Amino acid sequence: MVKENRLLLKNIHYDDQIDLLAYKSRGGFLGLQKALEKSPAEVIEIVKQSGLRGRGGAGFPTGMKWGFVPSNSGKPVYLVCNADESEPGTFKDRLLMERDPFLLIEGMMIACYAIGSKTGFIYIRGEYQYSHYILTKALQQAYSSKILGKDSELGIDIIIHRGAGAYICGEETALLNSLEGKKGQPRIKPPFPAVKGLYNCPTVINNVETLCAVTRIFEHGVEEYASLGTEKSRGTKLFSVSGIVNKPGVYEVELGVDMVEFLNDICGGLKADPKIVIPGGSSVPALKWSECDGVKLDYESLAAAGTMLGSGGFMVFGQDVSALELALNFSKFYAHESCGQCTPCREGAKWLVEILERVYSRKSYPGDLEKISSLCSQIAGHTICPFGDALVTPILSLMKKFPEDFNFDSFDFQLSSAT
Repeated sequence: MVKENRLLLKNIHYDDQIDLLAYKSRGGFLGLQKALEKSPAEVIEIVKQSGLRGRGGAGFPTGMKWGFVPSNSGKPVYLVCNADESEPGTFKDRLLMERDPFLLIEGMMIACYAIGSKTGFIYIRGEYQYSHYILTKALQQAYSSKILGKDSELGIDIIIHRGAGAYICGEETALLNSLEGKKGQPRIKPPFPAVKGLYNCPTVINNVETLCAVTRIFEHGVEEYASLGTEKSRGTKLFSVSGIVNKPGVYEVELGVDMVEFLNDICGGLKADPKIVIPGGSSVPALKWSECDGVKLDYESLAAAGTMLGSGGFMVFGQDVSALELALNFSKFYAHESCGQCTPCREGAKWLVEILERVYSRKSYPGDLEKISSLCSQIAGHTICPFGDALVTPILSLMKKFPEDFNFDSFDFQLSSAT
């Protein structure tokens, strides 16, 4: 029996989310207090011991990322919270910001202390107007209470910056360019942000959920947090569940729970006969429902099943959904959101949409299947950032799993970087 584990979401049922005193009365800032009893190096080591991996999609070890920041650069160090939650199917960070904003602020302060930063930025998705309002109110209270600001104990400032609705700014270097007032286009790496990031200074970029988890690690202790989940996928994870589930919403469970049991025990089961499951947002490979038996919700198990944990945007589609129509929908989204910097992505995305539209209208030309294969091969792995892979991954996986929906007998094209 899968049970919901409310570690990050434990305060979301309260209506006093922007009441600093109420947050403190529930144990708020205890994690920060415990972190300040350690040296910055010890804080980084504790985060490493927790096994926390970035919850934005890449799953990179958080403590290791913090440890990459040079200690003797002589430059300011910046912390950037990536709150540009634009991955289709994902809406967990919005809930954290709107229902427990001080949890994020506390996590950012711990991170700033660990990496030696005096300035943190929250780069928030432009469409998240209410989230922006809540965070602004929470920060005002933190400043007026001398928790933040030059006159506070740590002298940390946190600044909110609103994006302009560009999906690509979820990519960390495109986010940095946007934050600097430039075009939101990815940078070539190396150098990596930890060495040369915002304003050419050392910078750590973490997702909202990741920073909230940092707070809980110090509040409850690293041993308790590391005891949750699996050996290689520790802690809890938020899943934004949508589709043909009886109870869509945001759920927090330990990593490693059974996927089917999660849907039945936590999400209230399914309304209809399932066909397609996408567990990590639109940019990860799709699964057939028949492939989901025995699959666990953790990084390693999902990778073994041929997909990824990604952002935790968990979508379930019924038998009435055409894989072709879904692939076309996704391809139109990515074609619209391409920043236009790389030719394979900029031009290839438009061609994919055009060919898929022909297939959808049953007016495809001879050789269209080969053209899709060729385009995907030229896009994946040939762009500055992973956007190209995100573009072709859902298309290839849906064609591979459901060739009948594309009017093909079979589709066995292999592309290791995308599938």
